[in-house]
Amino acid sequence: METTMKRRDHDATPAGSHDEHAGMSMAAMVRDMRNRFAVAALLSIPIVLWSHIGRDVMGFTTPAPFGLRDDVFQMLLSIPVVFYSGWIFFAGAAIALRARTLDMMVLVAVAIGTGWSYSVGVTLTGGGEVFFEAATVLAAFVLLGHWFEMRARGGASDAIRRLLDLAPPMALVLRDGEVVESPTAAVVAGDLLLVRPGAKIPTDGVVEQGESFVDESMVTGESLPVAKTPGAEVIGATINRNGTLRVRATKVGADTALAQIVALVQQAQNSKAPGQRLADRAAFWLVLVALIGGAVTFAAWLGAGREVTEALLFAITVVVITCPDALGLATPTAIMVGAGLGAGRGILFKNAMAIEAAARIDTVVLDKTGTITMGEPAVVDVAPNGTDAGELLRLVAAVERESEHPLAEAVVRYAEERGIEPATATGFEAIPGHGALATVDGARVAVGNRRLMRREGASVAPDDAAGRTLVSVAIDGVGAGWIAIADAARPSALAAVRALRDAGIEVVMLTGDNEATARRIAAEVGIEHVLAEVLPSEKAAKVAELQSQGKRVAMVGDGVNDAPALAQADLGIAIGAGTDVAIETAGVVLMRSDPIDVATALTIGRGTLRKMRQNLGWAVGYNALALPIAAGVFEPSLGLVLRPEIAALSMSGSSLLVAVNALLLKRLRLPAGAATRDRTA
Repeated sequence: METTMKRRDHDATPAGSHDEHAGMSMAAMVRDMRNRFAVAALLSIPIVLWSHIGRDVMGFTTPAPFGLRDDVFQMLLSIPVVFYSGWIFFAGAAIALRARTLDMMVLVAVAIGTGWSYSVGVTLTGGGEVFFEAATVLAAFVLLGHWFEMRARGGASDAIRRLLDLAPPMALVLRDGEVVESPTAAVVAGDLLLVRPGAKIPTDGVVEQGESFVDESMVTGESLPVAKTPGAEVIGATINRNGTLRVRATKVGADTALAQIVALVQQAQNSKAPGQRLADRAAFWLVLVALIGGAVTFAAWLGAGREVTEALLFAITVVVITCPDALGLATPTAIMVGAGLGAGRGILFKNAMAIEAAARIDTVVLDKTGTITMGEPAVVDVAPNGTDAGELLRLVAAVERESEHPLAEAVVRYAEERGIEPATATGFEAIPGHGALATVDGARVAVGNRRLMRREGASVAPDDAAGRTLVSVAIDGVGAGWIAIADAARPSALAAVRALRDAGIEVVMLTGDNEATARRIAAEVGIEHVLAEVLPSEKAAKVAELQSQGKRVAMVGDGVNDAPALAQADLGIAIGAGTDVAIETAGVVLMRSDPIDVATALTIGRGTLRKMRQNLGWAVGYNALALPIAAGVFEPSLGLVLRPEIAALSMSGSSLLVAVNALLLKRLRLPAGAATRDRTA
């Protein structure tokens, strides 16, 4: 029941959306913004052609249809742009003004509304100089940026939905000795559940009967499947690997570990207010300049004895020039190049805020399993006793080929990678909780833990496992050596940590794994600060603790258990081989699962932010130069007048300079080992 309720809640509109979009799903909001842009863009084309720009600059000579005047035709075409496409700007401006603030919505609404209203007035009073094209083209450009931004924002609700989808929809419940299939949402605490091999465990519970290994990596981050015997606790949505289990449900609905992780993701996402774009921060002052400058210009020309329409023309030109396309393009162009620079190296920035956040990171928290390490058990050492390593592997692989244990798979895979052909095993016997026995080449081979070795009367592996799982081997009752299995570090992990340190960034390992394993991996890759044995519900709190110390934190992870921490961090970075939930929750995705790309992503973020600031500096500087010309300051002495049409053209030149400056970002120097790799991967 509660799961169903949560699904409905997650379809609600995100906070901060316009009143237009109240009650709409994110997908519907994206479609709506796309449609608004399409209408504005398509109608702007004929409006520009039949404007003064089309007639006087482009040489367009075709008369307006139906015998209409050019300005009347433009006015008719502009009505859908203003009252459909651009209406969200007026609604957003009203919200901002009610909140006593000024933002880009106010600026765009003033520019579009004033320009369009003036043009309508001129058109309806007999015709004259109009600039419908300035209003409609401005609306189209800004809507394009909002459409792309809104598409990127859709990941939050998708992440929650993917989390909920981890739980199996149906459960097998034992009632009166009969197996009954029931919706998981209908399972209540105390129900006895039947969990077959390969199936997901429906809810949290306790094993009452059966033995098996359960893959908990998607929830706890533990890389190795965990042995479960009667009395052991199991977690909902984890996968039963082999044996059949009977599980007594203890926590259902909102009380399960998975539901708690969902709640933590929601809490972290909702508590972290979206940062303002650099353009929005500049917009507050530009709005003031536009409004005050327009009013002062209008009053000054009226005082100088000019006609009302002429004074208004100067005032509107000031408003238009104060909201140039360069300001709207200042951040998107830099972001476009920066995102492309990352994409060529397998780094996906989901939105502008992720790039801006990457530029300010000073602490990187790395999850161990699947991020620093490969995320699966692998043989890391072979220690033979009385025989060579190849022969030991040949015999052990023969036994392990018959086993379903995940550690056995690691041994077989290791032998195959080295071209070792295993012998044929007969009389295979699996001993739950101990290991396996078989006859290979006439010898009795025992592979397992210390208890099995003691039963066989053979020597056992050393006590110091250094965070590894040691599998002992006995041949005809004599200890023949041992094989160490662990989650191995990724080949590039050491270089990644070094690159982050060289950039002045502190590196922290955060893992739910045991202390010994965490310390071993940390020593291999050069990490000093280790937080081990951290529960999934505590990871976000650990990130928040670092943030409370004034640090700007990036969290790098790949599992469901990392999702709350990814959402809590100033920047979430997901390893591409991880779960869909981690990928959707994070702001940056490393498509090639290479930790060296963490340093590359942060470098790209810093370079992009520099270009954003340079572009914004140009946009504001351009306004400072163009504003007095637009206001007609030089008209009496030099005869220099900036008409609305010319203002629109000058905005294009300003935008071109911004775009060229952004393209220079491609020359950014990236960390060693990142720039020369295959960009087509």
